[in-house]
Amino acid sequence: MDKFVIQGGTPLIGEIKVSGSKNAALPLMAAALLGDSPSRIRNVPRLNDIYTFNKVIEVTGTSVRFNETDNELHIDPSGLNNPESPYDLVRKMRASFYMLGALLSNSGHAKVSLPGGCAWGPRPVNLHIEGLKALGAEIHMEKGYVIAEAPGGRLRGGHFKLEPSSVGATVNLILGAVKATGRSVIENAAMEPDVVLLCEAMCQMGAVIGGIGTSTLTIDGVDSLQGFDFRNSPDRIECGTFMIAAAMHPESDLLITDMDPSHLGVFTRLFKETGVLIEMGTDSVRIKAPEVLRPVSVEALIYPGFPTDLQAQWATMLTQADGYATVTDNIYYDRFSYIPELTRLGANITLKDNTAYVHGKTLLQGATVMSTDLRASVSLVMAGMVAEGITEVLRVYHLDRGYESLEDKLNAVGARISRVPQ
Repeated sequence: MDKFVIQGGTPLIGEIKVSGSKNAALPLMAAALLGDSPSRIRNVPRLNDIYTFNKVIEVTGTSVRFNETDNELHIDPSGLNNPESPYDLVRKMRASFYMLGALLSNSGHAKVSLPGGCAWGPRPVNLHIEGLKALGAEIHMEKGYVIAEAPGGRLRGGHFKLEPSSVGATVNLILGAVKATGRSVIENAAMEPDVVLLCEAMCQMGAVIGGIGTSTLTIDGVDSLQGFDFRNSPDRIECGTFMIAAAMHPESDLLITDMDPSHLGVFTRLFKETGVLIEMGTDSVRIKAPEVLRPVSVEALIYPGFPTDLQAQWATMLTQADGYATVTDNIYYDRFSYIPELTRLGANITLKDNTAYVHGKTLLQGATVMSTDLRASVSLVMAGMVAEGITEVLRVYHLDRGYESLEDKLNAVGARISRVPQ
């Protein structure tokens, strides 16, 4: 187990490249199981969650080859003969539950363990299960596993409204519906760029999907799908993280490349309100931090609202803003495990229900802090980069799930971060 040792007080100056999106790549990997021929996914990040999902897929008999030099993933489902996903792998990440829809669609039956993942927040799978039942699946629980069957070996078209909207459940229903008999309608579907990308890739495979990018998807099932060759999208959460990190030091001047401005939703507008100078290009953004950072309150909402995956980073930034602001999470009410750790560094933050109340500007001072989940981890790194003295961030394996070569990228633009054994 490793930790980060961070020397604070350093601005971010230079150019930093955004990696491919983990959250977009994982549904594409599941989709590749539905093809009658091999698939290639380009711009795949080298992350622990990717490696874990590779192993989940390989258990089924599917061939997986990851060219790490070129960030390309090659998946050949022709050998798929074991439609199961075991607990020892699925427990490590919740996205493994995409295997339920993929295996039902491919094989007509599936045995998938209930998932694990980050230690925060309720993330029930009932929406996934009820949605697939609406497509004709017969599902029961057995010793911690979801056992699912498609009568006659194939799901059927159905109608389901997601309440609330859920990216994961939307993905599973798309995977299940594309090869079902007849038409399926998914209401209140997630509209995230990750879902749009999945739909576009599946259309390349031969799927028939209407309403892409809207909250209502209409899917006409087809008998077969072919493999695809598709480029994964840039990671909008990584991009947002770098933008926020740059804003926290008044001398920062950071060019962020290989990003997609259209994927940021309302984030860009809210970010501008802090006084940060933004120069947006077609696939890049330049961030110049202001002398005085203005406090701006945000509420995490479903896309295109402010992303829940950026609320911890935003709250960390507010510790360096001149005044008082709040961060409310309306997606996951208890996603605030980072607050006691930021307080150890000197932050003035109080929590009531699902709202963090941040009073800035506070002088942060180095201390030893502990990560509890992916986004909490990166928020502590960001705090350490502006704190006086040395900050130690423990359990950085969380970071390796979602940020490719984070310390190398940040060190290249001025940070001073060392990875050492804990």
